[in-house]
Amino acid sequence: MFARLPRIVIALALASSIGLHWAFLQAVAWAGMIVTYSQDAPLSEAVAKTFDGRHPCELCKKIATSKQSEKKSESKFELSKLEFPYVRSEFVFLAPSSFREIRPVNNRADFLTHSPPVPPPRASFA
Repeated sequence: MFARLPRIVIALALASSIGLHWAFLQAVAWAGMIVTYSQDAPLSEAVAKTFDGRHPCELCKKIATSKQSEKKSESKFELSKLEFPYVRSEFVFLAPSSFREIRPVNNRADFLTHSPPVPPPRASFA
């Protein structure tokens, strides 16, 4: 459980950063509206009343105002010409001062030069 906790926290942070929490709250509000409106009218009428936009509930109104205030408070990056100082640089390949070749170790060659043990070992399958 604790091994998955960082992944869950990261997923929730990413979902919140793209505004997925508003979609979740809106879905909860719509479900509540359908339940409320279906108590007085048939289900098809309740669904139509929910999604027509003329009958918002209090939660829908709060979500809309919160979304607007969140968009207004975002800082806007003004794109202007970025100036970087010119730094002359030269790229030169230099040979290393010392060189040592490392060869792979071949352990199997040692086994080929020795004769097998006498008498041969007996296998025990007990």
